[in-house]
Amino acid sequence: MKFFSLITLGLLLLSSPVFAIDCSPNASQSALNQCADKAFRTADKALNQAYDALIKRAGKDKFAIKKLRESQRLWIKFRDAELDYIFPCKDHNKRHCWGSMIGILYPEAKKDLTIERTQRLKKYLKKQGHY
Repeated sequence: MKFFSLITLGLLLLSSPVFAIDCSPNASQSALNQCADKAFRTADKALNQAYDALIKRAGKDKFAIKKLRESQRLWIKFRDAELDYIFPCKDHNKRHCWGSMIGILYPEAKKDLTIERTQRLKKYLKKQGHY
C-alpha cells in the first residue's frame, strides 16, 4: 500500500504545474513540442470562448445557432485541409515526411489558423445581428 501511495504521489508531482516547461530555444525537442501544443490549446480555448459567446448571444434563435454550428464544423474541416496542404505527406505519419520538427511546426500552424478564426468570431461579436 505504501508503495502504491509513493507512486501516486510521484505521478501527481510530475504532472503538476510546479514543473514548468522550458520553452527557450535551447530546450529539448520534447519540451518544444509541449510548448507548441500548449500554445495551440490556449488559442483553442479562446476560440471556444468566442464561439460560446456567439451561441449565448443567439439565445433562442435556433436557426442562427444551427448555422453557426454548421459554419464551425466546416471551418474545422477547412483547417484540417489547410494543414494537409501546408504539410503535404503521402504517408499517414507526417513525421516520415517532416521529421521531428513536425511536433513544433504543425501545432504552430494550427494555432495560427485558430487565432485567425477566433478573430473572425470576435468581429461577429462586435457587430449587431449575426454579422
